[in-house]
Amino acid sequence: MAENIPNHILVVDDEPDLEILMKQRMRREVRRGELVLSFAQNGSQALEILKENNKIQIVLSDINMPVMDGLTMLEKIPSIDDKIKTVMISAYGDMKNIRHAMNRGAFDFITKPVDFEDLKITIDRTNRRVAFEHELHENREKLISIQSELETASAMQQSILPRIFPVGENFQIDASMDAAREIGGDFYDVVKRRGNQIGLCIADVSGKGIPAALFMMSSRTLLNGASIGMEEPEKVLREVNDLLEISNESMMFVTLFYAVFDPTTRCIHYSNGGHNQPIVFRADGSVYELETSRGVALGVARGVEFESSSLELQPGEVLLLYTDGVNEAERGDASFFGMERLMQVFDGKPPPKNAKQVTETVFAKVREFTDGNEPSDDITCLVLCVS
Repeated sequence: MAENIPNHILVVDDEPDLEILMKQRMRREVRRGELVLSFAQNGSQALEILKENNKIQIVLSDINMPVMDGLTMLEKIPSIDDKIKTVMISAYGDMKNIRHAMNRGAFDFITKPVDFEDLKITIDRTNRRVAFEHELHENREKLISIQSELETASAMQQSILPRIFPVGENFQIDASMDAAREIGGDFYDVVKRRGNQIGLCIADVSGKGIPAALFMMSSRTLLNGASIGMEEPEKVLREVNDLLEISNESMMFVTLFYAVFDPTTRCIHYSNGGHNQPIVFRADGSVYELETSRGVALGVARGVEFESSSLELQPGEVLLLYTDGVNEAERGDASFFGMERLMQVFDGKPPPKNAKQVTETVFAKVREFTDGNEPSDDITCLVLCVS
């Protein structure tokens, strides 16, 4: 039990001799403040005491008593407090009543005449069980509280990810994330920039859980700020990297691909900070990985220079940005979804013209492959379709 809180035992017996013996034999424990004893002469009186005193942890009760016997009382105790442990006292050889008591939920039993050394051992064993269950209950309450907080944090995290995307006459955008845990480390963003340009980002933070989520939030905030004041993607990455490194005592990092899309020209200008190379699905069904300088992950070292490249997407082409939770999705036999399956996700046919359909197809193929195996990493995709 909790430190410095005495064990409280209710002794239920109609024989006054037992009360006298208990007070004599347990007097040292009572004087040291380790034990509190209460007494009742029958089951009915015991139930009234239990209703009034919620500190009683153990009931030590005879079976045969007037007004209400111990077996009847035993059945009623859980309706008052199901955490109370009951130890029954029975005449030696009365196995029928002992069996009935154990079947009705008694924790243990001792026989008359009472051996007080055996009684102390039984009380100590019962108390350890009470303490163990009390700790389990506290831990369960803590877990429920943590789970509630994680669910709230997950809802907050999902709420900051865009759900409504820009759309134009010649382009569509869609994105989605499935977190491996309640809170993910992946993120994506779609930001309207000056003119009609659109910033596209996908990223994967090292680690999992709350630390990764906090680092993700910081990375996303810094990226949004940097992209407002800078045109070139490589400069945006350099700025975010330097700012992350300054206060990165946890030595976390984030891989990040950032591109600026111009709907007028269908051109993307992009820079890669250690992230997976995007895939381009052509209108004729062919597919290729976008050539990028992989660069280094952000947050590791200050002053890193990043490179940039440009590509003019053709009508009917689809740009797929993804995190390694996609290509490294694992099924039960430890095999990965892999790049080959990802590049053949449309079976060599022209990709859908609908961006949401592209996203849903990728996720469906991954889930089909993993066949219910729990994901070990967040699964995130961002899709740009041009027409």
